[in-house]
Amino acid sequence: HKQNVIPFINQLTPTTQAIGAVNIIYMRKDKLIGDNTDAAGFLVDLKKHLTTETLSHGDLSALVLGAGGSARSVVYALCNDGWSVTIAARRIEQAEQITTTFSNHDVHFTDSISDIDLSNIELIVNTTPIGMSPNIDQSPLPETISLPKQTMIYDLVYNPRETKLVREARAQGVRATTGLGMLVEQAALGFELWTGQKPPREAMRSSVDLITNY
Repeated sequence: HKQNVIPFINQLTPTTQAIGAVNIIYMRKDKLIGDNTDAAGFLVDLKKHLTTETLSHGDLSALVLGAGGSARSVVYALCNDGWSVTIAARRIEQAEQITTTFSNHDVHFTDSISDIDLSNIELIVNTTPIGMSPNIDQSPLPETISLPKQTMIYDLVYNPRETKLVREARAQGVRATTGLGMLVEQAALGFELWTGQKPPREAMRSSVDLITNY
């Protein structure tokens, strides 16, 4: 939907043009403006979870699972933050399109996770719906995979509160989080665009906690 809606938008922001996906639509002077707050929301929350050691490390590498609209936002955010990115996706043509879009950055793609040396990966981001409720017994990674201790897992799925991917990563002693923080951050940025007011993020987080714990 984030890509299919573009033909119906009057104007795209520069960020949205670069990403090629819309998650926020608002009116300005009777024109529909398509924007994207996923990238910024993701990066803000990601940096809350990365260690100081990781952030100070040069030549950071990330593996992004999936090649849809959310993947485009994540790749955009990581590329502009100086990361090297590998996209792993079953729809190889979509992954190739993203690689072409960000050809001026260090972006590659593959259709097989087994081809990737995870020892050189600091971050794995799941942008697919695999593991989302009600299919909570699924994971985008093979069950036999061994994760390096320095790798962090960021699963954009936030329902359930602890996905199988996150649970299994934590069981291996690997830092992992769901996309709940990104959900709040991108929504807060959208609220600012719609209203011109800064929302109370802690109140938003508390509300989401109540809903997802229900």
